[in-house]
Amino acid sequence: MNGQNRSDIKPGIEVSIVQKHHQRTGELTEGVVADILTSSPTHPHGIKVRLQTGEVGRVQVIH
Repeated sequence: MNGQNRSDIKPGIEVSIVQKHHQRTGELTEGVVADILTSSPTHPHGIKVRLQTGEVGRVQVIH
């Protein structure tokens, strides 16, 4: 599953995100969703979330 649909993402699930400063390299960070920051139902670059570690990025992969 990709992270483009808000309905697929819930707090507590494990995801891989790309942070803003890693968008060029595509480096992914794994973690557990704490908050969903995107309010629209879909986003072409991925739904923006905050992980429990405090890192913010767009969901690329839902585990």
